[in-house]
Amino acid sequence: MSTPSPETIEWRAEPGQVGYRDALDAMTERNRAIAEGQASEMIWLLEHPPVYTAGTSADGAELLDPRFEVVEAGRGGRYTYHGPGQRVGYVMLDLKQRGRDVRCFVHSVEGWVIATLAEIGVESWRSEGRIGIWTRDIDGREAKIGAIGVRVRRWVTMHGFSVNLAPDLSHFTGIVPCGIEEFGVTSLQRLGIDLAPAAFDEALRARFGDFLEALEGRACALP
Repeated sequence: MSTPSPETIEWRAEPGQVGYRDALDAMTERNRAIAEGQASEMIWLLEHPPVYTAGTSADGAELLDPRFEVVEAGRGGRYTYHGPGQRVGYVMLDLKQRGRDVRCFVHSVEGWVIATLAEIGVESWRSEGRIGIWTRDIDGREAKIGAIGVRVRRWVTMHGFSVNLAPDLSHFTGIVPCGIEEFGVTSLQRLGIDLAPAAFDEALRARFGDFLEALEGRACALP
C-alpha cells in the first residue's frame, strides 16, 4: 500500500478560539474515522480559551493555582496551559502508513517546530531530559517556547504541539509546566517578534514536507 501524499492531508486553521473539550471530542472522533478509513489525515491549527490540561503523568502537586478549568487530556506528559496567543497544532496522522515508529513521530514533530521557528528567526532546540522546545530568553537563560504532547490510538496520532506566540505568560504560573520548575516560559512576543497566527501557520506549512520526510524514515532528525 502506498503512503498517502501531503495533498491528501486536510489542513484546517481556525480563525477563532475552540473550547478544549469540544476540540478533544472532535479529535477523538477524527482519530476513529481515520483508523477506520473513513476520513483523511488532518493537521488542525487553533487557539483555546484559557485552560490547564493534565496528561497521563500529571502530579496534583504541580497544579499550583487552578484559576482556569482543568481537563484530563489523555495525552502523555504532565500539566500544561493553553490559551489565547498560543498556537496549538493537532496532528492526526496514520502511522500504519508512515512507519509505525512513535519515537520517530515525536522526534519529527519536535524537529518540525524547531525548523519553523528558525524560519521566523528564532533559534530553538531539544534539551536532554526536558520535554518541549527551548530557546534563549531575554535574560539569557533557557526558557520553554513550545510544548509537545501526543497520544497514539490504533496507530493514529492525536494531540501534537503548542507554540507561544503572544500568550499571557502569567497564566503559566498556575502550574509547574510539564513538571519543570527551574526554567521559565517565554514567547515570540517577549523575544520581540510580533507574528500573526496565519503567518505562523504559513511557516509551519512551508516545512511540512521536511516533517513528513523525517517521519517516513528517510531523515528522522530534521536539521
